[in-house]
Amino acid sequence: MWRRRVGALLRSPRTSSSASSACQSRRHHLLPSEEPLALNRLARLFTSQAGSDGGDTQKPFIAFVLGGPGSGKGTQCTKIASDFGFAHLSAGDILRHEIASGSEKGELILEIIKEGRIVPSEITVELIRKAMEMNNAKRVLIDGFPRCEENRIAFERIVGTEPDIVIFFDCPEDEMVKRLLGRNQGRVDDNIETIKKRLKVFESLNIPVVDYYSSRGKVHKINATGTADEIFEAVRRLFSSLSASSSIYYLTH
Repeated sequence: MWRRRVGALLRSPRTSSSASSACQSRRHHLLPSEEPLALNRLARLFTSQAGSDGGDTQKPFIAFVLGGPGSGKGTQCTKIASDFGFAHLSAGDILRHEIASGSEKGELILEIIKEGRIVPSEITVELIRKAMEMNNAKRVLIDGFPRCEENRIAFERIVGTEPDIVIFFDCPEDEMVKRLLGRNQGRVDDNIETIKKRLKVFESLNIPVVDYYSSRGKVHKINATGTADEIFEAVRRLFSSLSASSSIYYLTH
């Protein structure tokens, strides 16, 4: 029953199917009191399926990892997770896993994607929240999320916390283009026209998130030029510099 109700809500007309237009078109509806009625109902229907954590568990140390396409953040996330004992969560991987599971929620997500719609932030964040609980990790690395301000606000509202740090892999645009064109992974989006569009989306949607957390004193920029090992040395220095902070307790215990 809940699935049919959610599906009906999602089949209402949308003005655009692109990621950028979806985030931008909802930027004026970010506060709970201002969200469209349908989206509020969708969030309640979806989150009502989740269990409670009891309210007494220790909040994990949360790190958001952001960077443009080709900045190398995926490679660095793997290294960080391995060397520092983080649970590595990727929003895209989590959605794909839910689809592959064959669950009703996974089928709903697949329908949304097939229709060219963007999976609502509330659904993505709820799946991230559940993945965090299932991992029961002291340290959580969230890769490539939030992608826009709407994602950020939904995460803070549903999970109930901000990240402890935001690691931003700062890479020049020409270097990102060079890497994307040269990685030869057979991806249909690795062509110059599509790459430039992706970079524009990143600039318009992701950078405001970085700017917001910069104003909160949470962003740590990493120069993402050089080899993967050279860049990771900068990451190591970052964690060493944080060792004097009380929050680093979560990284060392």
